[in-house]
Amino acid sequence: MTDLPLALGLDFGTSGVRAAVVDPQRHLCWQHRLGYPDLPAPEGWRRALFSLLEALPEAIAPHIGRMAIDGTSGTAVLCDRSGSALTPPLLYNHPCPESLDRVKAIAPNGPAASATSSLAKLVWWHQSLPPDLWQRAAYLLHQADWLSAQLHGQRGLSDYHNSLKLGYDVGSLSYPPEMLGQPWTAVLPRVLAPGEGVGPVTAAIAQRFGLSPQCQVVAGTTDSIAAFLASGASAPGDGVTSLGSTLVIKLLSDRRIDAVEYGIYSHRLGHLWLVGGASNTGGAVLEKFFDRDALAALSQQIDPAAPTRLDYYPLTQPGERFPINDPGLAPRLTPRPENDAEFLHGLLVGIARIEQRGYTLLAELGASPLRQIYTAGGGAANETWRQLRAGLMAVPIKNAASIEAAVGSAYLALG
Repeated sequence: MTDLPLALGLDFGTSGVRAAVVDPQRHLCWQHRLGYPDLPAPEGWRRALFSLLEALPEAIAPHIGRMAIDGTSGTAVLCDRSGSALTPPLLYNHPCPESLDRVKAIAPNGPAASATSSLAKLVWWHQSLPPDLWQRAAYLLHQADWLSAQLHGQRGLSDYHNSLKLGYDVGSLSYPPEMLGQPWTAVLPRVLAPGEGVGPVTAAIAQRFGLSPQCQVVAGTTDSIAAFLASGASAPGDGVTSLGSTLVIKLLSDRRIDAVEYGIYSHRLGHLWLVGGASNTGGAVLEKFFDRDALAALSQQIDPAAPTRLDYYPLTQPGERFPINDPGLAPRLTPRPENDAEFLHGLLVGIARIEQRGYTLLAELGASPLRQIYTAGGGAANETWRQLRAGLMAVPIKNAASIEAAVGSAYLALG
């Protein structure tokens, strides 16, 4: 990459699309964002992709040597041999409960055993499409797969981050025997390692957007893993806590942990594993009681070193996934003191205790010991909360180097 030193990351998330260019030292050179166009998918995806490439500065585009795309996990489209969609894509949150029993018989453990998994969507397509339409099916592609194919021109390729929800075994790096010999096996993509080179952009793409004909497209990833890669976490024991509407924790581990009973599964990251889970607690609970200005003002009134007498389990409604897997778990938000700062103190500590319990559970199951935490999401800006969490966790807590998934995809492209 000496002649083409820059890397481009393209992020297709739930709310919009973003691009980031970094140099070999991981310095951010350029970034851009825009919303999805008002077009049906997947054509809207392609229009957004081309709009990002059109926005590349002329001084940057010719020097991009590698690029990677991330997309929403579980979003999939069924294509014919030309790569054209046979039906509208099914998005990450589209459930196919009718196929769930069949899916669980094939892949009983892990994230594929879900009504919203790409495997559930594949089985549903096979069960519900007219035979003449199904006979034209050649490829199941995830969002990142389909978009990457618009650049390198090769179809039927995926990566093992996106394919985890398709039932791909990231331990053996193969599809399990139960998925072979099925009436839909032929449409399964060939799975590559994220960041593995696929091939150069097509001549038409290079000419249209001012890219070098030698610019390589690499196998992509999911938007959540791209966000992890952007954080700066790099060694076993590095954790990333996302404090958004919900609380999501991920820990880089030298040991794979899969515990369906706790909602825990592992993504492969080279020779390491990305272990984690998602709680229903988080910022949505805080926003139920306070607006953003009130949260900022009241946080200033809290002494992070002072104890609280309150023992909350903050949820917006009954039901928890991790570190307690109990769909009936009731929120615990009483007693509520008259002083709002004291109430917020209890809520913040309650969420921090759930975070602590999550990392403790991962350690008890055999994951690498926690050594530091990077924080992403809106809650990363609350310094009082950071100090409260640091006191409980007893490890350094710092803000993520970047919160942009596009930056993580650019890092993936760098290699």
